[in-house]
Amino acid sequence: MKTRETKQRDLEALTESLSKAKSAMVVSFTGLTVTKDQEFRNSLREAGAKYQVVKNTLARIAVKDTPFEQATESFKGVTAIAWTENDPVILSKAISKFMKDNADKYTFKSGVVDGKLVNLKQVESIASLPSKEELISKLLYVINAQAQRIVTVINAVPRDLAIVIKQIGEKAPESRGGATAQASGTPASSDEAPAPAAAETQEAKEERDNPASPAGEQAAQAETENDGTGGENAGA
Repeated sequence: MKTRETKQRDLEALTESLSKAKSAMVVSFTGLTVTKDQEFRNSLREAGAKYQVVKNTLARIAVKDTPFEQATESFKGVTAIAWTENDPVILSKAISKFMKDNADKYTFKSGVVDGKLVNLKQVESIASLPSKEELISKLLYVINAQAQRIVTVINAVPRDLAIVIKQIGEKAPESRGGATAQASGTPASSDEAPAPAAAETQEAKEERDNPASPAGEQAAQAETENDGTGGENAGA
């Protein structure tokens, strides 16, 4: 049997521990075996929670003036409390799963999560949420994915610019070659153009010099008329 001093130390330890807790669950059990009790304690330990079977009178004193005082009505019969200073989602997952798998031995009484009194259905809803670690993991994945996209875009800019510059460089010789060909072709046509005119002039000259040709006759007649006109002008 515990002495008065021992009970006082237990009360102070429980009060101090619960004062730091963010969430707590009150459960009861019947026909419990040592193996099943150890299994439950292990699952709570893995969830980062503490667990203790308490006397109802001790529990009422320990939760006085704390958010967990809302659960005072549950301190009847066999009472055990599981509480945590960490993510309440993890504790909710552990409690809801164990209550479901061992409904023949364990009974959920009530709980307080972030200052709010909750029942088993609400605990199960909380348990369906991702834990803080899962949220952080998803957030990091999103951030890393976005960062990777940004790096890809940044790396693509100089690469695309290099491609454009290369294409411009490949086009430039073709443009210069076409312009040179056009420029060299133009003078050639201007040099060749007078050739037919020169040939026609020579033929016309030869035709005028030939008295037997029509052009020669016209030229002789024009010369005679000029001579006559010149004589008349001289006489005047």
